[in-house]
Amino acid sequence: MKIVNKEIDLGDGRIINIETGKLAKQADGSVVVKMGNTMLLATVVSAKEAKADVDFMPLSVDYKENYSAAGRFPGGFLRREGRPNDSEILVSRLIDRALRPLFPDDYHADTFVNVSLISGEKDTMPDALAGLAASAALAVSDIPFQGPISECRVARVDGVFKVNPSRSDLEIADLEIMVGATIDNILMVEGEMKEVSEAEMLEAIKIAHAAIKVQCQAQIDLAEEVGSTVKREYSHEAKDEDLKAKVWKETYDKVYAVAAKCNANKHERAADFKAVKEEFLAQYSEEELAELNTTLVGKYYHDVEKEAIRNLVLDQRVRLDGRKTDEIRPIWSEVDYLPSAHGSAVFTRGETQSLTTVTLGTKLDNKLIDEVLRQGKDNFLLHYNFPPFSTGDARPQRGTGRREIGHGNLAHRALKNMLPTGDENPYTIRIVSDILESNGSSSMATVCAGTLALMDAGLQIKKPVTGIAMGLITKDDKFAVLSDILGDEDHLGDMDFKVTGTRDGITATQMDIKVDGLPYEVLEQALEQAKIGRLHILDEISKTLDAPRAEFKPYAPRVVKLTIPKDTIGALIGPGGKIIQEIQASTGATIIIEEVDNQGKVEVVATSKEAIDAALARIKGIVAVPEVGEIYKGKVKSIVAFGAFVEIMPGKDGLLHISEIEWRRLDKVDEVLKEGDIIEVKLIDVDKAGKLKLSRKVLLPRPEKK
Repeated sequence: MKIVNKEIDLGDGRIINIETGKLAKQADGSVVVKMGNTMLLATVVSAKEAKADVDFMPLSVDYKENYSAAGRFPGGFLRREGRPNDSEILVSRLIDRALRPLFPDDYHADTFVNVSLISGEKDTMPDALAGLAASAALAVSDIPFQGPISECRVARVDGVFKVNPSRSDLEIADLEIMVGATIDNILMVEGEMKEVSEAEMLEAIKIAHAAIKVQCQAQIDLAEEVGSTVKREYSHEAKDEDLKAKVWKETYDKVYAVAAKCNANKHERAADFKAVKEEFLAQYSEEELAELNTTLVGKYYHDVEKEAIRNLVLDQRVRLDGRKTDEIRPIWSEVDYLPSAHGSAVFTRGETQSLTTVTLGTKLDNKLIDEVLRQGKDNFLLHYNFPPFSTGDARPQRGTGRREIGHGNLAHRALKNMLPTGDENPYTIRIVSDILESNGSSSMATVCAGTLALMDAGLQIKKPVTGIAMGLITKDDKFAVLSDILGDEDHLGDMDFKVTGTRDGITATQMDIKVDGLPYEVLEQALEQAKIGRLHILDEISKTLDAPRAEFKPYAPRVVKLTIPKDTIGALIGPGGKIIQEIQASTGATIIIEEVDNQGKVEVVATSKEAIDAALARIKGIVAVPEVGEIYKGKVKSIVAFGAFVEIMPGKDGLLHISEIEWRRLDKVDEVLKEGDIIEVKLIDVDKAGKLKLSRKVLLPRPEKK
């Protein structure tokens, strides 16, 4: 074995070690990245030849956490790792988004990147090392790759920026971003903030990039020592320069003219572009078409479309739908659209539309988290759905895709810090965004619709949140920053930069950059333009609903909390749950009991005040502590020779001695009382054994002495 190691010093005593040559040597490239007790194995394999008629980069990135890494068994019947959970998918996307732009445009071989957590400690975040591990595996391989890249997280904890913070640091951080970059350029940014300024976010990005440069240099040194600086030769694309010239000559002006028509209808515009291509192909006979490489025609025509649309924006400052570069599409919104939902909203911006609902639940509806390094519960869920009909596609919908999980996570991060906390929010909240139309920025439409639906539900959010997607087109020394981008502008542009926030600051961001050498000055302009757009959208949705409703909807559950002594929990539950089940059945309320800090925490949930009041009365009757001197209305449970036992509270009987029934002397108790009678009694004493002594006669007028 030829084992090679490189170390990266984070400057605070923590060391990242990259090792190659020991494990998985039959892969094209493999490394183990270690920090503390956390270790990641990254491998990469790429096919020697591309499949026929493949004109894209078939890259597959998978991140997996092994339960054995933390000395745990997987849950479930099979006791083995199953399909990736949401967190693993999100890390896979982080790696993919940084790697994908750096493969050569003409490289089309199937390529598989796998990163596995093989040892983990709870306070170290392995996702901050995953991008470094994947890139290092590519660096020591012969696969063509224009890297290296690395990714790192930066958080601001108590006013101080920290690179690759611990999990406990993140719990108190007010800013947290993950940045992916090469030694020269930023590629990807994703994070959440508690209303920070644009300048503060840029500062965090610069700190992350400084750390990434060191990590990239370590990979360059590693590749040189391993001897993998020479990459494999490949030829994955057929070329026909004459055909290319013909396509450009005969279609460019026509495509530019279609783009300059500024048709705001996406489908009509697409049909016009398609007609130009069909007109070009119509000049060939059937025999000539059979010999023509139509795949190459499609590729060259796509390049013509891209160049014409970009030139239109740069030359005339006009976009495909006729807007100016900083103009937002028309917005309309509506709340309370679904009368039976706890909260609902429709938000439409241009040809992008979200129908969003809010559902309020109890602790029983919490999402259970059982990941390798993280366990717990989550009381805020946001699900984003992107059905094919939203883009007019005729295809089936097969479950939730990675893109839907990523977009939902961004909207989740945008809204979560604006939700009420603690006793102000006893609910589990689920937001569902169904995208009904899509032409760019559907995740940002989800944020806007989510804000409206939360306010419609009566949840007292701290501040409304909106979001906007920014684009960029660059050529030589010219550039244009685009507000509220279309789907075509995302596809043909150089940047997709989503920013969400309140009037007072940014709450979340996600950025993917497709060009090299993007100056920070351009990012500053994009952030400032995004702020203006965000505030405009806030003004628009405030016309629909400017503050949370004062009351919940009729169908929404109400929650009342109370604390009971720990030793009364058993009495409230009853043998085999008999008492609590009977209370729920008779009142229609749901009762949830937890033991927290040596006390019983009770939540009573129902959709009507009457049901809650009835359940509370029953609960208080069971858990209340009898007080000497108080008067109670009780039921005679049994009669004995020396008195009667009276139930003054559920499960709490006291002795009413025969001498305390009336002022006169009684020979027998049943002269006055019988079982089942309801009488008023006063608690006059509780002895050392906890037995209750009652009196009825003290509540009766005392007869005069003869």
